[in-house]
Amino acid sequence: MIIFAIFFATYLFYRIQNQEIYQISQAYLNKVIGLSNTFILLTSSLFVVVAVQLSRTGNNIATRINLLAAITLGVIFCFLKYFEYREKFDQGFTLVSNDFFMFYYVFTGIHLLHVVIGLGVLIFLSQRFRRKQINNADVDMLTSGGAFWHLVDLLWVILFALFYLVG
Repeated sequence: MIIFAIFFATYLFYRIQNQEIYQISQAYLNKVIGLSNTFILLTSSLFVVVAVQLSRTGNNIATRINLLAAITLGVIFCFLKYFEYREKFDQGFTLVSNDFFMFYYVFTGIHLLHVVIGLGVLIFLSQRFRRKQINNADVDMLTSGGAFWHLVDLLWVILFALFYLVG
């Protein structure tokens, strides 16, 4: 979180230095995709919360179903991010177009990497809950994996606000 706080402070510092370029560039972002991805990640986090609660009751099937729903939404997030990146590239906006797009691609790319890591964690956890017997270590592992997923979610909410909403 400290590293991301430094990233965000650096972004805001440069944004203040050249507000016009940032505002013009920001207008080219697809706010529908950005908002959709926000809704998708928040909903996936809800499924993870439900999965953690259900794991504590021993309901492995329902736990796994909720994890699979969260995974599905995470994959949809990745596809939408790909389409958004593709749209920007097709419009001629690349990593070297200007500072705004450099920050946009680097920060959202780092976030996307964390989403992929989080998906790997959720897939691993969903496999653990295929077993008939789970133990407290499995529940603790799911709780920790869920915390990571929520951290990824929180980072996206901040990125969404910085890139799509701050005017």
